Amino acid sequence: MTVKEIYTYLDSLSPFAIQEGWDNSGLLVGDFAQEITHVVLSIDIDEELIESIPENALLITHHPIIFGGLKQLQFNQYPAKIVAPMIRKNIANIAMHTNFDQTHLNDYVATEVLGYPIIAKEGFVAYLGVDAPYDTFAAKIKMALGLPHTRGVKCHEYIRTCALVTGSGASLMRNIEADCFLTGDIKYHDAMEASSLGLSMIDIGHYESERYFGEVLGGYLEKLGLSVIISPSKNPFTYL
Repeated sequence: MTVKEIYTYLDSLSPFAIQEGWDNSGLLVGDFAQEITHVVLSIDIDEELIESIPENALLITHHPIIFGGLKQLQFNQYPAKIVAPMIRKNIANIAMHTNFDQTHLNDYVATEVLGYPIIAKEGFVAYLGVDAPYDTFAAKIKMALGLPHTRGVKCHEYIRTCALVTGSGASLMRNIEADCFLTGDIKYHDAMEASSLGLSMIDIGHYESERYFGEVLGGYLEKLGLSVIISPSKNPFTYL
């Protein structure tokens, strides 16, 4: 199967056209005519992963290895340090980022991981029906996602509705219409702003909330008869 055939299927599953303007999803490394012998799914790309992948493979990632315009390719610096061995091994890369968040990942985390019904959707944001005390809800989120600790902003004793954005979505908080907002990468000033808005928040981690990417996409690719390897992506953070 060629990269183009797989890309066309992925586009029908989660259209690349709906990605955010700042995103860089799509074919980032490789050739559409390239014949593929293996498909590997991962959140990110690192040197160890590239070493373990066979030649002529297609690596489908959640995060793009290239985000902005490249002005140079210095092979001792990121991202060229990783792209160079990919080219040597003829490894192609397709990224499915904000398009897949909207069509699949947020829904999966809400219903399959956290176990809450989706009562509404607005782009990236999935609204969940909760009806539980904040402390009980926070404890359930911690356990479901395997978080090392719970960090949040408590503006409500009781949570009736909650908004979910996997990854990093704090910039959307002013548009959230719910008691609580679940997202990752919540910064200090995000917490201050949420407090002033009266919006409860729980930090669900970037890696922790997106690590299901391969699990979700893998099932669809296997329907094409492809042999899919799901890489156990590593969290770049270490919790002490």
